[in-house]
Amino acid sequence: MISKFLNLDSDKQNRIINAAIQEFAQKGYSNASTNEIVKEAGISKGLLFHYFQNKKQLFLFLFDYCVELITVDFYKNIDLGETDFFQRIRQSVLIKMELLAQYPDIFKFVEKAYMDDAADIHAEMQKKIKELNKINIGKIYEGIDISKFREDIDIQKILKIITWTFEKMSEEELYKTKLIPGYEMDYQKIQKEAEEYFEILITCFYK
Repeated sequence: MISKFLNLDSDKQNRIINAAIQEFAQKGYSNASTNEIVKEAGISKGLLFHYFQNKKQLFLFLFDYCVELITVDFYKNIDLGETDFFQRIRQSVLIKMELLAQYPDIFKFVEKAYMDDAADIHAEMQKKIKELNKINIGKIYEGIDISKFREDIDIQKILKIITWTFEKMSEEELYKTKLIPGYEMDYQKIQKEAEEYFEILITCFYK
């Protein structure tokens, strides 16, 4: 069914994608209305379900679509030739901020999707998130200069501590978007906080 959607002209695809992203980003999976999506996209409900079997299939397709779009642009801009681990992480933060400015609705949808605990999508989302984390962590670590790290501490443990630190930062921000009505992530503030952690971690783990 999705193959039929992918064969549509780009204008119609974009209308449906943008309408669905906005609806899911604003209301989450459970409260999102396919009636509102088709109304905004200017198509019939029957046509939407001609392309997607149900709301769940549409949601999971959109998540994959958005993540791929962001990921392609991210790796297009990051310099994986930079071997200093912390410089590479700094690049990551800056690129993510630039992408946020470029794709605000997409980031809002992805953030919402990460935190959505609707039973209908929970298992699939957890699997997707686990796979994405494994792939991206592998790429971020690839080719880094481990000679800069202290030799008296296990490098794998160092990398885990650093990873957990920034994962926890992201996790806390995502929980705030879920628990605090109207909460918007302040990426400038996040970048500043990340820099403070960089300085501490560099002092602790570099020679």
